[in-house]
Amino acid sequence: QVQLVESGGGLVQPGESLRLSCAASGFTVSTDTMKWFRQAPGKERELVARITPAGISTNYADSVKGRFTISRDNAKNTVYLQMNSLKPEDTAVYYCRRDRGDFWGQGTQVTVSS
Repeated sequence: QVQLVESGGGLVQPGESLRLSCAASGFTVSTDTMKWFRQAPGKERELVARITPAGISTNYADSVKGRFTISRDNAKNTVYLQMNSLKPEDTAVYYCRRDRGDFWGQGTQVTVSS
């Protein structure tokens, strides 16, 4: 069955970097549009980044453009979110999602604080 498992979250200081991973099983990430969302306390879940099949196209929320990069490693069947120059407002639980069938991972907490 389809499973998505996020990892890589943690506590960092402003300006630092993190790389989130979304390990997929039950399907091949290269054949699906994959997305990263985040949800901060008291806020709605928001789309952060998207990568289309075969990595032809990537899109980002304005708030992370130029700082975050979504990518995939087909050999590892994993999607990544490289997050640089982190800000306190990036603090949230980050989720990986496969559009087809609306599958979500369990989320990984990212906290940016001095």
